[in-house]
Amino acid sequence: MSERADAARNRAKILAAAADIVATRGIEGLGMAEVAAASGVGVGTLYRRFGDRSGLAHALIDDSEREFQQAFITGPAPLGPGAPAAARIRAFLHGLTDRTLAQLDLLLMAETAGPLARFGGAYDVYHRHLTVLVHQARPELDPAFTADALLGPLAANLVAHRRLAGPTIKAGLDALLDSLF
Repeated sequence: MSERADAARNRAKILAAAADIVATRGIEGLGMAEVAAASGVGVGTLYRRFGDRSGLAHALIDDSEREFQQAFITGPAPLGPGAPAAARIRAFLHGLTDRTLAQLDLLLMAETAGPLARFGGAYDVYHRHLTVLVHQARPELDPAFTADALLGPLAANLVAHRRLAGPTIKAGLDALLDSLF
C-alpha cells in the first residue's frame, strides 16, 4: 500500500525537523513535542506515525541503512559481491563500524528502547549476510554463532560505554578475523 501524498509530506517534514534538532541540539533535544512543533504536525500524529523516540530514531537512520545494505548486497567488491568471503566480511565489519560511529547517538536510542530492540530489522539482515559469508569462508564453524560474535562488538551501547574509536574497533575486529580466516 502506498503512502498518501499528505502523509509523505508530513513524514518528510517530521524527519527534516528531527534531523535538524539532532544536528543543532544533539540527541538529548529530540523530544516528541519539540519535533511536532518544529514540523508543524500534531504530537498525536507523531506518536501514531513513529510510536516513540526510538521509532523516530529508527526512521532517521533509515536512509543511511538502506544505502549501507545496498552497498553490501549489490555494490562493488570487496564490500559487495566479487571478493572472497573473508575479504567481504572484513569490509562489511569496517563499513558497519563507520556507520555505527557516524550515527552512534541515534543507534543508541534505537537499540536500547527495549530488551530486544537491537534485534530484528537491520540486525537480521546483517546476521544473514554474515552467516552466509562465514559459511563460505569457514564451513566448519557455526556460522550463526560466529555472525553474532562478530556483530557483538558493534552494539551501540558497548561502543558508547567503552568510548571506542573507529581505529580501535577495526583493529580489534581485524585481529579476531585474522585468527578466524
